[in-house]
Amino acid sequence: MGEPGADIELFLLLLEHLAVTALPASLAVFAAARRGLRDVPLLLCLALAASGMSAMLAFWAFWADPLLGQAVAFLLVLGSVYGIVLCRPDRLDGELLRRLAVPAALWGLGAAFVVFLGFLHGGSDEPLALAALRFSHQLPADNQIPHYFADWYFEHGHDPVPPPFADWLSSDRPPLQVGYALAQRPFGWDETGLHYQVLGVVTQQLWIVGMWALLLAARLRPLARGLAIVAAAVSDVAIVHGFFVWPKLLAAAFVLAALAMVLSGGWGRLRGDPRAAALFAALCALAMLAHGASAFALILLLGFAALRGVPSRRWLGVAALVAIAFLGPWTVYQRFVDPPGDRLLKWQLGGSLAIDDRGALEAIVDGYEAAGLDGTLANKWGNATKIVGQRETEFAVEGAVDFAREGDWDLVVAALRFPRFVSLLPMLALLLAGPVAMAVARARGARAGPEWSFALRSLGFCLALAATWALLMFGEPDSSTLLHVGSLVLPLLAICACVAGAYSVSPRLACVLVALHAVLVLALFVPAIAPPPETSYSALAAVLAAASLAGFVLVALRPALR
Repeated sequence: MGEPGADIELFLLLLEHLAVTALPASLAVFAAARRGLRDVPLLLCLALAASGMSAMLAFWAFWADPLLGQAVAFLLVLGSVYGIVLCRPDRLDGELLRRLAVPAALWGLGAAFVVFLGFLHGGSDEPLALAALRFSHQLPADNQIPHYFADWYFEHGHDPVPPPFADWLSSDRPPLQVGYALAQRPFGWDETGLHYQVLGVVTQQLWIVGMWALLLAARLRPLARGLAIVAAAVSDVAIVHGFFVWPKLLAAAFVLAALAMVLSGGWGRLRGDPRAAALFAALCALAMLAHGASAFALILLLGFAALRGVPSRRWLGVAALVAIAFLGPWTVYQRFVDPPGDRLLKWQLGGSLAIDDRGALEAIVDGYEAAGLDGTLANKWGNATKIVGQRETEFAVEGAVDFAREGDWDLVVAALRFPRFVSLLPMLALLLAGPVAMAVARARGARAGPEWSFALRSLGFCLALAATWALLMFGEPDSSTLLHVGSLVLPLLAICACVAGAYSVSPRLACVLVALHAVLVLALFVPAIAPPPETSYSALAAVLAAASLAGFVLVALRPALR
């Protein structure tokens, strides 16, 4: 059996990083509530923006000087505590606090579930290596990149420029997760990376806050809302990318929050308020500072916002100024401090893996000229089929059948995991019954309720995002539409849309689908098919993971049960 001491250490680290991460967000929420803001989705958007802003402040402070960075890190924590005390949360509206407590509890329980499920078979002495293999095939070392650069800035600041991680420059990946690591490193760290791993899970699970804001803004009924968030939390996306802590889910949190603002029934009012412009621009900019693939979703989001009502010139001006304030310093860093910082653009949009002196536009033009018209059309078709995942699913099923005949159940699980990792439709699997049920119900003339409207809009957004993504990605194996290469908003929103669609036809159907979906996902990801040497299953970790998941389900569904 596993060592209970390691699981207790994980639990304490989790509490520490949840608390420190929550402080700036809580201050922003309480301060806004004291000034009369009662809109919970907006308060959650503000919380995410404040959290991201504090991380970026820590990043730039450490870059300027490590001593200044440590002072800022302590100021963020102590100042947040002092500000929260001044806000007197005990005097705020009790009902508002209870509504805010729900997403906070879901975030903490969701993080605990992923942490203890990830370390179910030990491995806390080499957490970053474990995370690259625990729920998938062998993944690259991308989860270590923010950790590496955070270590450098903590010790050296901006002088000298950090040496590359392998062949990745410090300017090649956005810095938000580095900022989160720097903001919390002065309060306890280690050489193994365990602190960073737990903090990474905590920050990745912020997508729960963004999604809850979206589901509230869409005015889904309590049961539909609870089922949707449970299905998303117990999914390949939340588990795999939540434990392998590259900052893709972190980026999705901010996009979902921005989408919540646009989808809100109060968008007509918000698009005339300069304060809302600043918040919206901050969320979009933070999404880009977390991961560049957010651009695929933000292109669609801005178009969707315009369709719902074009804001005033003053609103647009404020939004532009805030976006420049957030993104300008990082753009300058990429261009002048550690140039060129355009490797991902050349790779994903131009199909060029080579590290050379060409600019991004030149590399993209060269790539399309080399491919020609026929090659380009073939690449785009390949992008579309990769999203569908038919070929990957067929290979996986054939392999799983063969392995089952040989009695190798670990390889059966591994084979079934793979197509769900790379393609959208295999990941949705059983949940696709939701849109099918909607089509049947629509043929019979049935459509009603906020769930139907949300599902229809979200599925339309997902289809448009998938099409845009397939067209913009260059194609071929290295720059195609593998699910993790794009914005994880796509699979998360698709999951919730499928559940909401099923609910709009039959709440009982939605309950059955979510239950079957959860059973399938847990069957695939509870097993440790490549456990670290000399480790074993931990009974305490299993209990904590199960309790966290049960608590998540209870909190999500409690309003409906009540």
